[in-house]
Amino acid sequence: MGGKPDIIKAILLIFSIGLVITGFASIHASESKSARVSSLVGSVQVMNQPLNR
Repeated sequence: MGGKPDIIKAILLIFSIGLVITGFASIHASESKSARVSSLVGSVQVMNQPLNR
């Protein structure tokens, strides 16, 4: 019966490590998404400019 607190601590440690990894992954994904959106907006603005002929 003395091993149960160690098991609970191990499960909580694994869970918290998973949360940290998920947080970093979501931050990285949001940075990549914003960079893609800004480049898309720039290309759309170039396409909408009138042609000088």
